Order: sequence, then C-alpha cells, then structure tokens
Amino acid sequence: MRGSEFAELRAFAAIVEHGSFARAAVHLGMTASALSQTLRNLESRLGLRLLNRTTRSVAPTDAGAQMLARLLPAIAEIDAAVEQAVNQRQQPTGRLRLNITRIAAMHYLAPLIAPFHRQYPDILLDLNVEDRLVDIVAGGFDAGVRLHEKLEKDMVAIKLGGDLRMRVVASPAYLDRHGQPQAPRELRQHLCLNFRWPTNGNLYRWEFERDGETLDIAVEGPVIVDEPEILVRAALDGVGIAYLFEHQVAAALAEGRLVPLLDAWTPPFPGFYLYYPANRQMPRPLRAFIDFTRQQGAQGSGA
Repeated sequence: MRGSEFAELRAFAAIVEHGSFARAAVHLGMTASALSQTLRNLESRLGLRLLNRTTRSVAPTDAGAQMLARLLPAIAEIDAAVEQAVNQRQQPTGRLRLNITRIAAMHYLAPLIAPFHRQYPDILLDLNVEDRLVDIVAGGFDAGVRLHEKLEKDMVAIKLGGDLRMRVVASPAYLDRHGQPQAPRELRQHLCLNFRWPTNGNLYRWEFERDGETLDIAVEGPVIVDEPEILVRAALDGVGIAYLFEHQVAAALAEGRLVPLLDAWTPPFPGFYLYYPANRQMPRPLRAFIDFTRQQGAQGSGA
C-alpha cells in the first residue's frame, strides 16, 4: 500500500468518527475541500460509494460500514505501534554514576533500585558507595548523595526523603547496671560505643542540640568500630551506650530491647541531598532519576 492510499483510508475513518468533513479536517490538519477531494479519490480508486452525504451529516454506506469495521482495528494497531516506537526513543538510556555514602545507600537508595529499574529499564545504575567526600566532577560522577552540611556551595542540591534523627540508646540490662545519663556531659562517666570514620580514622564526636545550645561530646568505651551494624549488636548485648541513626534502632526501640536516652537533645535534622554541578548540562538518566525521586516523595507524602 502506498502512503497516499493509507492517508485516504485514514481520512475516511476520520470523517465517520467526527461526523462531518469540517471537524475531521481540523483533526487531520487539512482543509475541508482537500479532505473532500481525498475521499473522492478513494471512492474513485475503489469504485465504491463509501459515504452518504447530506447538508447536515455524513454516514457510511453499507459498503463503507463493512470496510470501516475492518479498517478501524488496523488503524488502531498502526497508531499503537508508532506510539510505542516514539516512547522507546524518548525513554532515557545510558549509565547513571552516583557517589553515595553507605548510610544513604542502605537507608534511602537500596529500596528504590527495583522500582527505578522497572520504570527505567534501559538506565544502568552505577553506584560508588563510600563515605569519603570526593570531587564528583573530577571523579566522573553525574551526581552525589550526602548530608546537606557536607555539600559544596556551587552545587545544585535536591532533598531526598524526609528528615533524619540520631538516637542515643542502651539496653535495659546496661541501664540496670549503670543507670541513665540525664545530660550529654554525663556520657563521659558511661561506657560508650565509638564509631571511627573509615575515611580518616577519627572518632566521631556525638552531636547534641537543645534550645539553641549545641554540644560535641567525645566519649570513651570498650569498643571502636567503623561499621554501624556492629554498634547496634553491641548495644543490644548490653556492652554500652550507642549513638545511631533512628532507622537503625527503630525496631529494637519499638520492641523494648533498647531504651531511648537524651531524646530532648537529638532533634530531627535535614537528611540526604542529591547534588550535581550547576554549570553542566544534565544527562537524561540523571533527569529521570530526579523525576523518579520526586515522584516517590509525592507518593510517600500522600500528595
């Protein structure tokens, strides 16, 4: 079938669908006179009268109705094939390289990998998980994920998810033996579980804030690790007091296996941010990821 013949068939179907030459012509983007000539050409080529015309309406003849019954599904199939091809061309493809901290990877990004892949199957998600603060431009990354306080000023930052919160916790057994600290400075008289930064070997100073007052407390105890999950287990076993992200201990707190301490001193704070250079053209995979995270955030908030 030549292209002109298919155009004639589509024109015929449009006239019947819209019930007039004028409305069909608008839909097809042509003049009514040109559409009328197109139909005459089709009827002449077939040797059939396809439409009954009056001053007020048009309706298919018996021959026209029979042809239309087989023509409409064929046109629908062709339109669907064209739409699918266009969608595939428009679907983002390629590699998305992200530099992301371990806690952000496990807490925020890991649950999103499967739904992101389902929505964008042609994007390769390439994650570099490390706590060391790197230059994402020099490292060839499309974007990074960090806490807001770690971001450079010349970066575009987009908030991911909700706020975070730290919790000071201990097991009931530990508190039975040693009692509860009533203020952050009293932690110096307790057995505390220390976290060492993998990036520089420094011990993390526990951060507190209440009514505008901020404190950084250096604690001491029998354990130093660079893996937070070990701290959770040590706290559950009564070794000492731990300072951890709320999501890491939420289940144990709910079950009473850990007890919260100094809650008034650990308010929520801004969580993770996706950041990328402001002066660089955004790759399509990164745009897709940003749109996806915003969509997930809207669903999570019930918007």
